[in-house]
Amino acid sequence: MADPSSYRPKPGEIPPSPGVYRFRDEHRRVIYVGKAKSLRQRLSSYFQDISGLHPRTATMVTTAASVEWTVVATEVEALQLEYSWIKEFDPRFNVKYRDDKSYPSLAVTLNEEFPRAQVMRGPKRKGVRYFGPYAHAWAIRETVDLLLRVFPVRTCSAGVFKRARAVGRPCLLGYIEKCSAPCTGRVTPEEHRALAEEFCDFMAGRTGAYLRRLEERMHEAAEAMEYERAGRLRDDIEALRRAMEKNAVVLADATDADLIALAEDELEAAVQIFHVRGGRVRGQRGWVTDKVEHVTTAGLVESALQQLYGEESGEGVPREVLVPALPEPPEPVAEWLGARRGSRVSLRVPQRGDKRDLMTTVERNAQQALALHKTKRASDLTTRSRALEEIADALGLDSAPLRIECFDISHLQGEDIVASMVVFEDGLARKSEYRRFQIRGFAGQDDVRSMHEVVGRRFRRYLRERERTGEWAVEEPGDGPHGEAAEDAGETPGPRTEDGRPKRFAYPPQLVVVDGGQPQVAAARRAMDQLGIDDVAVCGLAKRLEEVWLPGESDPVILPRASEGLYLLQRVRDEAHRFAIRYQRGKRSQSIRRGPLDAVPGLGETRKKALLKHFGSVRRLRTATIEEICEVPGFGRRTAETVAAALAAQAPAAPAVNTATGEILD
Repeated sequence: MADPSSYRPKPGEIPPSPGVYRFRDEHRRVIYVGKAKSLRQRLSSYFQDISGLHPRTATMVTTAASVEWTVVATEVEALQLEYSWIKEFDPRFNVKYRDDKSYPSLAVTLNEEFPRAQVMRGPKRKGVRYFGPYAHAWAIRETVDLLLRVFPVRTCSAGVFKRARAVGRPCLLGYIEKCSAPCTGRVTPEEHRALAEEFCDFMAGRTGAYLRRLEERMHEAAEAMEYERAGRLRDDIEALRRAMEKNAVVLADATDADLIALAEDELEAAVQIFHVRGGRVRGQRGWVTDKVEHVTTAGLVESALQQLYGEESGEGVPREVLVPALPEPPEPVAEWLGARRGSRVSLRVPQRGDKRDLMTTVERNAQQALALHKTKRASDLTTRSRALEEIADALGLDSAPLRIECFDISHLQGEDIVASMVVFEDGLARKSEYRRFQIRGFAGQDDVRSMHEVVGRRFRRYLRERERTGEWAVEEPGDGPHGEAAEDAGETPGPRTEDGRPKRFAYPPQLVVVDGGQPQVAAARRAMDQLGIDDVAVCGLAKRLEEVWLPGESDPVILPRASEGLYLLQRVRDEAHRFAIRYQRGKRSQSIRRGPLDAVPGLGETRKKALLKHFGSVRRLRTATIEEICEVPGFGRRTAETVAAALAAQAPAAPAVNTATGEILD
């Protein structure tokens, strides 16, 4: 680990002009590339006190052994040079998006003598027009099959084309008139190229004018009594409309735009892009990335724009690019996009209307993509094993923690305090053993005392059930009986699980994780020490910087950024937080729904509904006599008296009035 002061440039060496800089490690490998409006100001920020840097930035500057820079004239040039260096050096600390899957595109090889329409994956090639990307290759083939009736361009491979040219006979598509058969000279190279360009224009969204021309030709043929030709044109128009229907109309007809949305957490980010051409969604793609460096949403957007349009020809850049946050500053990026397109590009955040609604849809797709990526990553057995081993090494455990329990506290401004306990076994969630707790008696936002109580209650149950071999203890107030069940329930003795171990709290974890930092970890450890539990490890995961805290330690454990162990701890913590929030919201909605009849002892839901149905409202029920309440089916005199007394106790007391003057007394 290098000391940044050992390679810090001397004062005055760094120019104040725009430029691009590179950090290199001791082996001269480029580990980070960045751009700056002022090189002096930006580079100076890296050489401040290490404790003041973000942990990821601190890791980068201590890994580096030297820094160098290149001065450019404008910020746009800096953006271009930064992109080319990132492509050339592939620095480990830069954001690099990777496709979450391989998306196929419809490609037209205009760089060939006889252009060919085909499904193509991988990097884009010069001279080839691309449309999409599409979610599935079969969607491209369906679209092409419909369009070949109107635009019979070549779709065969080079080998098939060469063979047909040698024998002088077209392939099957030529015989059924879905290919113009340039291989046999049925059309000239110029005519076939014009056909391919019309195909590209239609796919690029210029559909309205072409359809109108076809309709005019159809009417002209019908007026000239060329009914066979008119019928053929009618079928061509219908085929084109069916092809257009496969792409949803989402915006105005003339809209060409790309919508980019992000879903991110502390460790990863997912990007989803919708390509809208002619008001229709023509393609969709997605990327994911690890947050190796400390990067904001605006920085993620800038990296996505560089990767999306860095290799694009001018035709691939639309007139409008909609993003969740603007790069900082946005002007150089917009100018760079405009230079690639050859005309002005609008780069903005949609605020209202159809574009804002479509952006919401793209954001939802990004969230689902991130969740799916996490699920796939967590389901891999090898990855889970490595994660557990990394946790054991980082925390100094004797063996991998096969059972992990995580606790989280949730409340609303100090009210309705609840807690959750989630269980992960072998790196996977075991939802049947989730528990939730209601915490009473604490006023205010005292997460530390709440954590102490919850962990203590959990392990008191463990000790009690361990002593009662084969028996279940009575449920302690606040401990849920089954998975996501409610609190304050009692239980009777019952059987064990199928694998022979006691249910509920009798099976101890190897590791307890709490959501929080030093205070919460100390509270959990103290609760366990008071019960004599010394064979269960404890740690805390703080949200802000994803630091792992251990009891009695003044400094946190920093797991590597790409660590599978850190990823698993974060997933456990987030699941506990989700489970606690869900319970707390449920309790809050129940308290909101409570009415005056809830306070009447012994009155169930059926009889409450009967009262409200008979009287129409609680106000009319308050004024009813006991005899009138007895008229309701299911109500005797004793129950009616109970209802009347309870409602009278809830009613506000009438103010005292001076009978002589009519004045209300205090």
